[in-house]
Amino acid sequence: MKHIEITPKIIKDHNLSEDEYQLILEILQRQPSITELGIFSAMWSEHCSYKSTKKYLKTLHTTASWVICGPGENAGVIDIGDNQAVIFKMESHNHPSFIEPYQGAATGVGGILRDVFTMGARPIANLNALRFGEIDHPKTKSLVNGVVSGIGGYGNCVGVPTVGGEVTFDKRYNGNIIVNAMTVGLTTHDKIFYSSASEVGASVVYVGSKTGRDGINGAVMASDEFKEGDEDKRPTVQVGDPFAEKLLLEACMELMQSDCILSIQDMGAAGLTSSSFEMSGKGGTGIELNLEKVPQRESGMTPYEIMLSESQERMLMIIKPQKEEFAKKVFDKWNLDFAVIGIVTDTARVVIKMNGEVYADIPSAPLSEKSPEYDRKYV
Repeated sequence: MKHIEITPKIIKDHNLSEDEYQLILEILQRQPSITELGIFSAMWSEHCSYKSTKKYLKTLHTTASWVICGPGENAGVIDIGDNQAVIFKMESHNHPSFIEPYQGAATGVGGILRDVFTMGARPIANLNALRFGEIDHPKTKSLVNGVVSGIGGYGNCVGVPTVGGEVTFDKRYNGNIIVNAMTVGLTTHDKIFYSSASEVGASVVYVGSKTGRDGINGAVMASDEFKEGDEDKRPTVQVGDPFAEKLLLEACMELMQSDCILSIQDMGAAGLTSSSFEMSGKGGTGIELNLEKVPQRESGMTPYEIMLSESQERMLMIIKPQKEEFAKKVFDKWNLDFAVIGIVTDTARVVIKMNGEVYADIPSAPLSEKSPEYDRKYV
């Protein structure tokens, strides 16, 4: 691994506390590389790990005879009878929408659309719940215009209508709005797809759009606190392409009619990092990635940048051995990138290589399941 001295400033720049850094040292039994530090920082951000809200989320009612899949997957699944299931997801994109209202809200919608169709359901409806500051606050008008246009624009391009929503104005939201988006999809019981990478030796496949430098540290930024002048964080907001998402939706739906896919995961917040570690952690397996094989739209990208990019409209799949060529033809037809970038192993670790050199070697379970949990003061 290339050695960069991890200083207190670098740790602070990654939004990690001293205690969290000590926990990283305990897990690795050594100092992390800069790529590893970036991976921990993203996975342990509020946006990815819910470390401040976990204690409250755990109190919610999530089990019933009609619940096919509760928390822990890309989306929830409910049995509605007649062999049909509704798959739904709600997610916030607050900070990105405050910085760049149109793209922040649009990519929030794009992300939950992927969360729903990655589980095998065709999205049929979008909803939202929005909270803005006072109506006469100087920022409110542009925030409302941008967020509403972003939600409607992305959904309309993909062909999924927004069927309901609500909006509230209050001065408590002057400095940070809330943008909750929801997608509902429909599927049958035999076409529900999960994200656990369980078959050792299977191919790890990257599909969708190319990886660029947009949204790097986006999950960390989305977990941050805001102060005046933070509009300069705009480069950390991802840029969506709803027409690419429509192609990705149709390609995935087509491939899901075959028997190629063992598991599938949206590349959401923290991109390739969250998808690979979550699939590995859930499957109790390992994943080895070769980053030089990742389709890239910018030159000279480092392993740190490739792992933490939040470029939109991308998926990670585990494909059955010997089925790669069949799957590639489907994605070629829809003019989308398709690349075998790794393999499922039995090591219970995610190993990140580029051109033969190891840049990260981390046990997957602690990263995806042992994130810190806090009991914060509140008012």
